[in-house]
Amino acid sequence: MRAAGLNNLALAPRKTALYQARMLNTITHGTPTDAPPLLIAHGLYGSGRNWGVIAKRLSDERHVIAVDMRNHGHSPWYDTHSYPELARDLAEVIETLDGPADVLGHSMGGKAAMVLALSRPELVTSLTVADIAPVSYGHSQIQYIEAMRKVDLSRVEKRSDAAAQLAPLVDDPALVPFFLQSLDIKAQRWRFNLDTLARDMDKILSFPAEITGPYEGPTLFLSGTESHYVTQEYRPRIKELFPAARFAKIPGAGHWLHADKPREFEAAVRGWLNAIG
Repeated sequence: MRAAGLNNLALAPRKTALYQARMLNTITHGTPTDAPPLLIAHGLYGSGRNWGVIAKRLSDERHVIAVDMRNHGHSPWYDTHSYPELARDLAEVIETLDGPADVLGHSMGGKAAMVLALSRPELVTSLTVADIAPVSYGHSQIQYIEAMRKVDLSRVEKRSDAAAQLAPLVDDPALVPFFLQSLDIKAQRWRFNLDTLARDMDKILSFPAEITGPYEGPTLFLSGTESHYVTQEYRPRIKELFPAARFAKIPGAGHWLHADKPREFEAAVRGWLNAIG
């Protein structure tokens, strides 16, 4: 088993705790073990809270830290949202852990995790990339920002009020409760910096060309069979940057594979981390 250092949370009771790291808001599960900690970076419009069930289950074997990425959740808002910045945010969290971490990132978080591994490989023991590739994509996610902006929050007294307004504006019904997890009803605000995310959407959909590799550590690209985000044509670029990359798919899962098939996703991540341990 790989060794990992303890940090100042080692004396905390074995329970989920909420604390503020140097920059990003983080939710921790479990306590340090002799395995490296696992850092989880969510995707666009997500939060560390979205990963609570999976993170808690995985914490039976290791310390798990789920972050709110910048401009999301309870983390600070900034005027920019680029992958080098997101990677530096993740690096600051890992630097509080007294040792490198296994890093798991989904979608936008997966790109940030890749940039972190390529730019600061000494901080990353292993990399798990959930349903994203180190390439630029031609689709946009700005329609969801436009949908959230159209919700009249002054008329929202409970979550179902917002759901009724948002549902007709969103093409995938499953995304409505997902987005609503980041609605602060009392403050009548979204916990997303919608202005910055909209302005930097091109950066979010791209992958920084100036980032070079390779990252030589163990890397798993885990995707859903119903998703088209990680196709065969992207594998040469993936192997160029991550020569040790392995690939696996979860049957019946789409891009939101951890939500579509949470048990299978957890089992795949657990099996991978234990295999490389």
